[in-house]
Amino acid sequence: MKKLRIYTLLFALASLAACSKSFLDTEDVTTATEQNFYKTPNDAFKALVGVYDGLQTVWNGGVSLPIASEILSDNAFGGTGNADGFGYQMIDEFDKLRSPSDQSLYGDNWSAYYKAIYRANMLLTHLDQVEWKGSENLRPVYESETRFIRAYLYFDMVRLWGNIPLLAKPTTDNLPQASPDSVYKLITDDLVFAANNLPAVNYPSQPVATHGRVTRWAAEALLGRVYLYYTGYYGKTDLVGTVSKQQALSYLEDVVTNGGFGLVEKFGNLWPAASLDDYVGEDNKETVFAIKYTYTSDYNGNADGNYWMVMNGMRGQSVFPYGMGWGGSPVAPRLWNAYAANDTRRKATIISIADEGLAFTNSKDQREYTGYYMKKYTPLVDNAGNSLAVKMGGTNFMIGQYQDYVSIRYADVLLMAAELGSPNAQLYFDNVRKRAFGDSFVQLPVSKDNIMNERRLEFAGEGIRYWDLLRQGIATAAAAIAETTTVKNGDVSTPKTIQAGKITETQGLSQIPYSQVTLSNGVLKQNAGW
Repeated sequence: MKKLRIYTLLFALASLAACSKSFLDTEDVTTATEQNFYKTPNDAFKALVGVYDGLQTVWNGGVSLPIASEILSDNAFGGTGNADGFGYQMIDEFDKLRSPSDQSLYGDNWSAYYKAIYRANMLLTHLDQVEWKGSENLRPVYESETRFIRAYLYFDMVRLWGNIPLLAKPTTDNLPQASPDSVYKLITDDLVFAANNLPAVNYPSQPVATHGRVTRWAAEALLGRVYLYYTGYYGKTDLVGTVSKQQALSYLEDVVTNGGFGLVEKFGNLWPAASLDDYVGEDNKETVFAIKYTYTSDYNGNADGNYWMVMNGMRGQSVFPYGMGWGGSPVAPRLWNAYAANDTRRKATIISIADEGLAFTNSKDQREYTGYYMKKYTPLVDNAGNSLAVKMGGTNFMIGQYQDYVSIRYADVLLMAAELGSPNAQLYFDNVRKRAFGDSFVQLPVSKDNIMNERRLEFAGEGIRYWDLLRQGIATAAAAIAETTTVKNGDVSTPKTIQAGKITETQGLSQIPYSQVTLSNGVLKQNAGW
């Protein structure tokens, strides 16, 4: 499933959703249509691959969620080039006046999310049309995978924008925004279905050919994440009346007990840029769910590369082993300083120009330069400065990055279970910290505050911190993110302010693209503060 490509013949169907049958009601025997395509399990599998492809490409334009999540948090600033527009500062400072020309910055993402959801809904709507005889066991698996991806997409969207239209079936109607509870009910129902219907094949037994596909453990782990976010952000005691705290914990404990996962022995070995020769590779024992990428993207319709990682790269200059990029999300010094000196995660997470003695000379082109860049997801080059993605066969380093996005790691499962009150909470918490500190490990008592701090250090750069802050309450998030400091714009020291009041005013939600509000003829309502 590494190369999740669009099956062209299937997605001619996308334009047919709003069309009714002709008067003669004839079947086209030479062209794949909605009427004649969904017949065999193989047809359904091709459609499923298209659903995965939809997930893979939602961040190919606009602003990717992993990058936005770091910029929104206290881990990173907006950055980008000193002569660029101020769109990333608008995100970082929760202030639309920072870049009035960027009122549709998330426009490509909004469209891509709904296109991906459309694919999922198309497949789910046509499952009864397939002749499953002899392959009856495949139907619940394909449905579960599709519903997980739909839930994953909606969870991204409802966290980012809060108030979104809910499409549970293919439609071209101009729908108003649904209540967040309605969206979370669909997310929860989809994930519970997937958790109940996917086979319990543990990690060591999973066939290599199926790595990258949704598993029961991914569904259970995501349920835990959704429960924690929803109950925290909205101040509820359960997940839309469907999943209780104890049930959420049970899902996570099932992953721990039966999933067959484990912590990779050295933290740095999880990340190519942090380990080079010692990288444990993709689909390792800590990967519960990852969005797969490969280097074969081109400008002729193949879009299976990691398009967003280049934003993390050092601005406009490669210094072995780190490849150049656009200098988005420069690390805030307070993240570097949050790590103890003996915490191995610091150097595995952050590129420090000074500490690594890097001959980086292009700071004059960097906005909000801090001397620190994200390391976990950054382009790589060889000793001669050649892009590894291009050397492998990629068309361009900007679209051919091949590193997977590990959305859910086993360490996250352990810390979520500890937070939810597992009888093994101290053990789970200790195991994560023992890896980070090795022989210098000193036990801390397991507590909500200590877990939250540990989550920041463990998952920095992975797009998790912002949502962990929001689920502790808007006031807590605003206080943590607000900052008055000095950064360098084009090597000139410049004041930088993020106001707590802006975060409170927006309730931590992002701007719905104004292009979409306009296209809806005002049916969509903009979020407060934007």
